Parts: sequence; C-alpha cells; structure tokens
Amino acid sequence: MSDNWKVGKEKKKGLQKEQEYAVLVGVISRMQTEEQVTEYLDELEFLALTAGAKTVKRYTQKLDHPNKRTFVGSGKIEEIMDYVEANEKINMVIFDDDLSGKQTNILEEMLKVKIIDRSTLILDIFAKRAQTAQAKTQVELAQMQYLLPRLRGLWDHLERQRGGIGMRGPGEMEIETDRRIIRDKIALLKKKLVKIDQQAQTQRKNRGALIRIALVGYTNVGKSTIMNILSKSEVFAENKLFATLDTTVRKIVIDRMPILLSDTVGFIRKLPHHLVESFKSTLDEVRESDILIHVVDMAHPQFEDHINTVNKTLQDLKVTDKPTLMIFNKIDLYRKRYFDDFIEEEDKAQILSDLKEKMKNNYEHDNLFISAIEKEGIAEMRNKIFSMAEEQYNVRYPYQTKHW
Repeated sequence: MSDNWKVGKEKKKGLQKEQEYAVLVGVISRMQTEEQVTEYLDELEFLALTAGAKTVKRYTQKLDHPNKRTFVGSGKIEEIMDYVEANEKINMVIFDDDLSGKQTNILEEMLKVKIIDRSTLILDIFAKRAQTAQAKTQVELAQMQYLLPRLRGLWDHLERQRGGIGMRGPGEMEIETDRRIIRDKIALLKKKLVKIDQQAQTQRKNRGALIRIALVGYTNVGKSTIMNILSKSEVFAENKLFATLDTTVRKIVIDRMPILLSDTVGFIRKLPHHLVESFKSTLDEVRESDILIHVVDMAHPQFEDHINTVNKTLQDLKVTDKPTLMIFNKIDLYRKRYFDDFIEEEDKAQILSDLKEKMKNNYEHDNLFISAIEKEGIAEMRNKIFSMAEEQYNVRYPYQTKHW
C-alpha cells in the first residue's frame, strides 16, 4: 500500500495542511477614506498570509455604516456569494472589522464558507505564536472575552427550532450555562495571569541594578533583527506580522557596559480592545524600562501612521516621558523604492539629511537611519545607545561604581 499521508516526513509532524484561500471584505465609511481602507486591506491580506491563507479577491463598498445583518449591502453580498460559489477552492471570507455573533451566523448560512473577522484572525495568529505560559493564558483570556458578548448571536439556530411548546426555555438555559462557564473561565484565567505576573515581577527584581531598554514599534518593522544584532543571539525573526509574541529579554554589553534589552510584541492598527487589555502585562517590560527604542519601517508608505499608532499605545501605557530613540530601519528599501539611478549621491545625502531633520522636528526625539539587514548604521546606533544608557546610569545610580 502506498504511503499517501506522508506522516512525519521531512521533520514535519502530522498531516500536511491544505492551502486555504480567502476573500477580503471592507467598508468605506464616513470615518475612513478609500485610500485608508485599501491600506487596511493590504494589512489584512498580510495577516491572512501570516495565518496561512492566500487572498484571491477583495471587495469594498461605500456605506454610512456596516449593515447590521450582512456587514455589506444585499447587492454586494450577492456578488460575493456568486464569486464564492463559482470558485470552489475559496473556503473563507475575512471581514476587516469585528462582526457580531448574529452577523457571523447569517453570513455563514449565506456564503457556506468560514466567516472570520479581523479580531478572530489576529487571535488565531496570536494563538499560533504563543510559546510561554503567560502568552498562552493571555491569548485564551482574549478569546473568551471576545466570545462572551457574541454568544446570543451564535445561538440563533435555537430560535428556528422553537416551533413546539417549551423550546424557548431550554435554549435560553443553554446560553446562560455557556455564559456562566465562560465567565468562570475568564475569572480563572485572570487569577492565573496575576500569579504569572507576580513571578515575572520577582524575576525583574532579581536582575540587579542594570539599565533596561525596550524595543517598541509597529509589527514587522525589524525589532527582532535589531535585537539579534545587538545581543548576538538568535531571537526568532521573519517577514510576517507578530513574529514576536513573547517578550524576550537579553543582557547585552556595549563597550563593557551591561544593559538589559527587551523585544516586545508589535503594535497594529485596529487592534481589538480586549486583546490590548489581555496583553498589558506583557508590556510591563515597556513600563519598567529606562529607555525606549522606537523602531520604524522607513520604507513603508504609511510609516507615519504607524508611528502615530505606536505613540497612542505608549500614551495609553503612560510611558511617553521616557528617553526615546527613534530608529528608522530599512533605509536600504527606502532608497530602492524612492530613489532612481539618476539622482546624484550628494542629492541623496541631502534628501536623507532633510528627512532626518523633519522627523526630529515632528517627533521631538533623536533619530537614526539604519538598515538592520545590511548592517548599515549599526556602529552609530551602538554609540548612541551607549551614551543614552550611560546618562541614565548616572541619573539612577549616581553613587554606584561603574566597571566599564
């Protein structure tokens, strides 16, 4: 008998996962321009790719607000239905905003494929990336908090069954039973997180009198790559969203000065509120740091929007008063995308100099332009980090003898 399953072949455990194909759906409302929705769908496509799905089609519609039943209008949903029915390989439709349980139920019945919203997609990626007990608990808590308000909509099938006497009661009881189970689970997970947080605080206290630096920034800007360069370690890094979920802390030495450097989870626009709440304990490394290194993907067309998203999150964490160095990464890609071969080297240097001055005026922080992949500007970055850390040592530990 032929080995059709290929179990365990080439160091891969289990059965081979079939490629999933998705259709993306977004709404252009009064609060969002068409350009913004296109950018959000680009990000949603990258999220889908990170989760393992390939996008084959996009749909957008201009509406004052999403339809309460089907998110988009009846004409657009029929268009999506026809396309999905004509293409059998499509097995999911992903919506760029959160859906209610009722919307999910109606859409699944109409489209006959999996219906996923942005929050569900992000939670799926987080669940896949979580490695530590803390991250796994935080993901599970976020999933429970997401599910709780959607239970009634997901139980709508019971309403269609209550043609006979007494059908309504058991249905309501079943919903209440599920709600109680989920509430109990949420309470249990919160208690577990408190215990994990206490253990993490004890670990942080045992690190001694060292200056702490936290890498922050939008997801997929190169924080983990910079971490690997500075710490000479192998922190997981790849060109996908949320490659880093668990906070990684490394002790690094620059010119014999010891520093603790932490790599944190990346931020993203339209991040679900319950997910932010669940992961606040992960960001304790940011709160307790002495210096922030805000990494920016300079080559991204919307990098200034990304900066604003990160700054808003830092404001929520009340850490905007910390000394901050902005690292504009991927300058090599920036040149490839925006400089042509006919620009003189002196003109290129002048453009970058003007851009650097503009960024400093806009954000009131020192900044450096580097390429972590090409190792460009790394020496200057090390020197700047050293001088900032030395200054913080003198402020925090003025009477402690320095050994470098």
